[in-house]
Amino acid sequence: MRLFIYVLMTICSLAAVAADPGVILRNVDYTGRRPMKDIGVNRTVFDSLSLRDNVAMSMADVLAYNSSVYVKEHGRASLSTVAFRGTSPSHTQVTWNGMRINSPMLGMTDFSTIPAYFVDNASLLHGTSSVQSAGGGLGGLISLSTAPFAHDGIAAQYIQGIGSFNTFDEFARVTYGNDHWAVSTRVLYSSSDNDFKYRNHDRKENIYDDDHNIIGQYYPEERNRSGAFKDLHVMQELYYDSRRGDRIGLSAWYNSDNRELPLLTVEYGGEMGFENRQRDRVFRSVMSWDHVRSGWKTSLKAGYMNSWTAYDYRREVAEGQMVSMTRSRSRVQTLFGEVSADWIPARRWFVTATLTGHQQLVRSMDRSIAMGSGAAAVIGYDCGRMELSGAVSVKWQPTDRIGLSVVCREELAGYDWSPVIPALFADARICRWGALTAKASVSRNYRAPSLNDMYFMPGGNPSLNHERGMTYDIGLYGAWHRDGVWAFSADMSWFDSYIDDWIQWLPTTKGFYSPQNVKRVHAYGIEFKANGQWAVSSDIKLYMQGSYSWTPSVNAGRHMSAADVSIGKQLPYVPRHSASVTGRITWRRWALEYKWLHYSRRYTMSSNDVAVSGSLVPYFMNNIAIERSFGWPFADLSLKGTIRNLFDEEYLSVLSRPMPGINIQLLVSVTPKF
Repeated sequence: MRLFIYVLMTICSLAAVAADPGVILRNVDYTGRRPMKDIGVNRTVFDSLSLRDNVAMSMADVLAYNSSVYVKEHGRASLSTVAFRGTSPSHTQVTWNGMRINSPMLGMTDFSTIPAYFVDNASLLHGTSSVQSAGGGLGGLISLSTAPFAHDGIAAQYIQGIGSFNTFDEFARVTYGNDHWAVSTRVLYSSSDNDFKYRNHDRKENIYDDDHNIIGQYYPEERNRSGAFKDLHVMQELYYDSRRGDRIGLSAWYNSDNRELPLLTVEYGGEMGFENRQRDRVFRSVMSWDHVRSGWKTSLKAGYMNSWTAYDYRREVAEGQMVSMTRSRSRVQTLFGEVSADWIPARRWFVTATLTGHQQLVRSMDRSIAMGSGAAAVIGYDCGRMELSGAVSVKWQPTDRIGLSVVCREELAGYDWSPVIPALFADARICRWGALTAKASVSRNYRAPSLNDMYFMPGGNPSLNHERGMTYDIGLYGAWHRDGVWAFSADMSWFDSYIDDWIQWLPTTKGFYSPQNVKRVHAYGIEFKANGQWAVSSDIKLYMQGSYSWTPSVNAGRHMSAADVSIGKQLPYVPRHSASVTGRITWRRWALEYKWLHYSRRYTMSSNDVAVSGSLVPYFMNNIAIERSFGWPFADLSLKGTIRNLFDEEYLSVLSRPMPGINIQLLVSVTPKF
């Protein structure tokens, strides 16, 4: 029965299509043997079509519409975080070219600051599979990287986007390549007034009669204030391939963001002047050297990251008189190094060893108005922490049908060593039909507290324990095809995880919050993903992909007080159901694309009380796009129109954070031929 349901869901996920009319179907691996590195691994890989869909897209958009993770966003160019398998954003590790880019202060990553056009390869490692690459990913790991542009000679591309709310996006890339060298420069600049209209359901206006009696009420239509942004990204890459087994790469990425933070829908300050602004300047760079010989490979990486963030909140207390309520400055510097080796001692064995180090240096200062006195108070911390992670994995295929893998990892955060982090993986090909493969894994994992958890003033708790989790995975994978005509693949997994010593900020008798190891969380559920391709004729191609996740994530800890009713309840901002579908049809040089996204009810309180804004209603998002490409001897041209929120749905992703209604964007892409 289970296999029948699996096959039925796969067939229902029919699809097919490649954007380029000259390509029949994208490559799909149908071999019975998986790569030895992927034994038992649950991985989602994003293709170039997903990453290059729209120059205005950030990685938050890519994750939302092409995976089973939940993306909690405050609107474009505002904080966007990921909840992976019912965990918190800090439980998702994120790497760029091998260097971890999670904020050491908060532990999480803002995906709105990562444009999809600056990522060449992206993949998710679900649950236990993240131990292959890093520790601390109690939910999973997101791997982002750049790669050489596969083109000889000079190539260039320019994209101009114009959208609603006075939004402009400009992207340019110039590359040069030959047998040994590859050079690439990318620039992206985005700006917008972001002043969309919305209906404020957190506020009511009265309707009066001639005698000033209230005869009715309505929700007013308001405009998003303080939402403008200007983002600049520049990336320079240089690669060298000796063609004798040595490859050297350098990637340097700078971004400068100047963003106003929109007011909440419950702020009734009228038209008095204010400033609510965040500025970020981030520089990341990674240099790598790969040395490949028959049967073994060694790699060295070194990187540096410098991040400066400024947050200012000022309010007009009298006409023409602005007072600074909050003035926060933080600087984070990261030194990164990694050495790894892969060795194939025999045909059915594969051994990997990795040692990674991150030296974090953080200085955070916040000058704000002390409550009740009007006096300025300066709080913050200045500290550093060395983080080491070492792992050894051994993979063995006793037969062509069976693969086994064991990973042992240990980590150091400051002066605290985690216990050994073990992980076991296995997969077995059930039958040749569709290369149907069963896979299973189990692992233990640990996550160190963030620096804010330990040192934030006031309230930091240096005595926090590591969060620790145990996760089990079991699933099926299959792929079916008919050469050049159609192809289907599907992956279904069941996961079950327990996380102990969950860190939660709680109020204290001193009037501020402090983190404590208080929760035990039980997260479990189903993840399903499928895609299909079908060449209807030489001119018509179809493609469809979909994902679905059912993720109960409940508080299984102890009661904090007699009034605590959160035990057994879903965690805040974790939907039980999430789903996405992308469909695309091409005819000659025309392409029509439709995207659909759904999140179920999300509770905003640990009690799951739906009264008084205790939950966010489910919503369905619909986007549609049409594209026409032209080919000339001197250049290729593409015109694309996109309508987002097609049915003008009123929805919230975060409580009291307004989201835009229907909006459009026009894109023009020019690729000269040299």
